[in-house]
Amino acid sequence: MHHLSRRGFLGAVTAAGLAALTAHPAGAQPTGPAGAAPAPGSAGPEAARPAARIPHAIEDHRVLVVGSGFGGGISALRLAEAGVPVVVVERGRRWPTGPDATTFPDATAPDERALWFRSSPEVFGRPVDLPRYTGLLDASVGENMTSVCATGVGGGSLIYQGMALQPTEELFHTWFPSGLDWRELDREYYPRVARMLRLAEAPDELIDSPTYAVARAFARRVREAGLPLRKIPMPIDWDNALAELRGEMKPAYTNGDGSLGVNNGGKHSVDVTYLARAEATGLVDVRPLHDVRAMRRLPDGRWELDVEVLDTAGRLLRTLALRTPTLILSAGSVGTSTLLTRAAATGEVTDLPDGIGSGWGTNADRIYLWSDPTAGFGAVQGGPVVYGSLNWDDPRSAHTVIQASIPSVGAEIHSTMMVGYGVSADRGRIVYDAAQDRGVIRWPEGGDDDIVFGHIDRTARRIVGPTGHLTDTDTMLNSTWHPLGGAAMDSVCDLEGRVLGQRGLYVVDGALIPGTTAACNPSWTIAAIAERALDRIVRHDVGAVV
Repeated sequence: MHHLSRRGFLGAVTAAGLAALTAHPAGAQPTGPAGAAPAPGSAGPEAARPAARIPHAIEDHRVLVVGSGFGGGISALRLAEAGVPVVVVERGRRWPTGPDATTFPDATAPDERALWFRSSPEVFGRPVDLPRYTGLLDASVGENMTSVCATGVGGGSLIYQGMALQPTEELFHTWFPSGLDWRELDREYYPRVARMLRLAEAPDELIDSPTYAVARAFARRVREAGLPLRKIPMPIDWDNALAELRGEMKPAYTNGDGSLGVNNGGKHSVDVTYLARAEATGLVDVRPLHDVRAMRRLPDGRWELDVEVLDTAGRLLRTLALRTPTLILSAGSVGTSTLLTRAAATGEVTDLPDGIGSGWGTNADRIYLWSDPTAGFGAVQGGPVVYGSLNWDDPRSAHTVIQASIPSVGAEIHSTMMVGYGVSADRGRIVYDAAQDRGVIRWPEGGDDDIVFGHIDRTARRIVGPTGHLTDTDTMLNSTWHPLGGAAMDSVCDLEGRVLGQRGLYVVDGALIPGTTAACNPSWTIAAIAERALDRIVRHDVGAVV
């Protein structure tokens, strides 16, 4: 395998909080009907085949779902439970894990598995010479903003830290449409997702261990600053981390090496929860390495997708035209918005709502490197996340700061990461660029500055205190790992994701969210809103549209 240097990568991943890697890198795509893939760097059996005309086929399906993250996984499961057969197309590969697996790349020495083959060949301005691969991360570089997403069966849940935060009722109703009932979500849908993901806080036995000194240091500084502190529920089987401490598995949680996926398993990502249960019904066909390149509406009202079927090196094996009366877009904010804006710009769908691509936000993400030789972080840092400071008293300036560990690269390490996010009314837009054949983010210069510099930055500096140094990595690369909007509810869609004026077309993912999830990382809220939407789609649309 070809590797970036340890120093070079940590300059990009650690110091820039993984924002560096995502300056131009990209995501992943699955391969083969069972998701099995040749080892990275190998050509696979396809290389031995003689050159031939690319096969093409047309298929009809009752429901097509594009993308396999939270929106896609929930859509597939709930429709299958209602007896509806579903095909899920996912551009990335499967990433199976288990004790001592080596599925995911090493964050300190990444190889081709880290990058999606269609991405720019540079990482944070540095040339990267890696083989083509349907790797894990995909970055969309736009005006004043780079958005990063994961590719693979399970979507963003493969790499997300997993912080499960639910906004208060006041926060929620300040930033979400009034038609969404927080009390209903609180009573039914947030708990439903929590049960599926088996959310749990880190046990004190783990926090008291040597490798979690960094979490204890963060907690101590937060308390000393007079700020609120709480444990954050995570979709993690913490027994795996405790087993690592006992030497029963190689470190994956307890050494901070989970930023590019957790090899030991125990992370309750979408692929091993929602999608696994969906596939067990026998009604859901998950197809990795199926890259959707375009969508259109046929004269008879059905929807058609142009799909490229790839191997893990990104080579085209065959093309498909997939047709359906019911299309659910769950390709993430940028992916879904790209499909919609491309369809509008090329005339493949002539009457989409005017608001497509608009209402796009970053969740006010901010990634900091916190350095302090006096803080006692320890040479090895355990993760993924234990504590956060939730500063939510004022719904107009609410923000959260958490500590996220970084992998060790030497005998001593005096730095860790802090991540902030908050509420912001600033919005950008995704616009289709024909020359690049993709949706391009247009983000206003200075967007999110009010919440970042007026609140998030001040809180982070209070935590660091006089002995520490804080590096704001977004001053080097303005980026977000939590893109939201582009097909927002109350603008492009109704509250259940039905695209206005488009029978049989739905958006069920982060594109539906109006630019912010109210000072929380988005996954739990996206999932709760998706669960609510599918309850209503199954109740009212199955048999009529689906």
